[in-house]
Amino acid sequence: MELKNIVQEFTDTENYTITPITNGMINSTYLLENNDKKEKYILQKINIHIFKDPKIIIDNHLKINSLLGKSNYQLEMVNPIHSISNKYLVQNENSEIWRMLSFIENSKTFLKVPDLKTAYEAAKTFGYFLDIINSEPILSLQETLPDFINFEKRINDYKNALQNTSQDLAKTADQEIKYINQLLELPEKWIEMEKNHLLPKRIIHADPKISNILFDQNDNPLAVIDLDTTMISTILYDFGDMIRSYTNKTDEDQGNSENNFDSEIYKAVKDGFLFHLKEKLTTLETENLNYAAQVVIYIQAVRFLTDYLNGNIYYSTQYPEHNLDRTKNQLMLLRGLREYLNDTL
Repeated sequence: MELKNIVQEFTDTENYTITPITNGMINSTYLLENNDKKEKYILQKINIHIFKDPKIIIDNHLKINSLLGKSNYQLEMVNPIHSISNKYLVQNENSEIWRMLSFIENSKTFLKVPDLKTAYEAAKTFGYFLDIINSEPILSLQETLPDFINFEKRINDYKNALQNTSQDLAKTADQEIKYINQLLELPEKWIEMEKNHLLPKRIIHADPKISNILFDQNDNPLAVIDLDTTMISTILYDFGDMIRSYTNKTDEDQGNSENNFDSEIYKAVKDGFLFHLKEKLTTLETENLNYAAQVVIYIQAVRFLTDYLNGNIYYSTQYPEHNLDRTKNQLMLLRGLREYLNDTL
């Protein structure tokens, strides 16, 4: 089934324009314009190697949108759109899975945080989204990415990779391995809090990068998008991953970067995140926000280094040391954050 046949599964026209959207890392995404009706949509091929049961994505998305629609939610929503045959997912002869989503007009995204105000507004927007979707009783969501936030498994995967890697790779990554090993105790508190059920289970976005917020042309937030990773876990992860992605002044594959941590962005993100959530978070959650930021950055460095030691089998790479450069970048970010926290606390 060619792309035009997929299009015709969702629309009743042959008069359309389709344009690739290339800034996504997981799914293959296109802007679809129905020229007859002057309507635009998002058409996506779901990466079934990552999301092994795409139906779960659709079910969770519909549940969340239903809750938001009943909650006086002030932002716009992206909605799944069913095919002409009333299916949310269409499969072609190559077993590829496709879906269509609504398109929000006059919107834009940022790939990097442009300034303090936008960082604050983005974090405030995610905080608002998390506040609304965590109204009682908590929705029952299915798991789209098993063990995604299982940090004990991440550490064990790293140790196995280190034990089984080649001498050449281990030698090249010697400095990064030493620093990772020096901080192996860092995630233990997180792991113990999870094991002892001390952290409330909440619905989280799990990929709260700034490009998953749509802004209008005046830089006002319009919508939180990409709910594929939405899951039940600890809200500390979303805060930590916002800090990881927002405060990095460089691209994450710049291995020779220095002083890539932005402390002003850190403060803006923290203030924005707490604007709607301050009263909802427990004391333990609030007390561990700074700690969570460190752990999430550390675990991402561990994941990049693990993949490098395994021969680059998970993340897409452009050259042999790509994952090692990503590791170096995350560790520099972690150093900057830890130095800032040590100086201010």
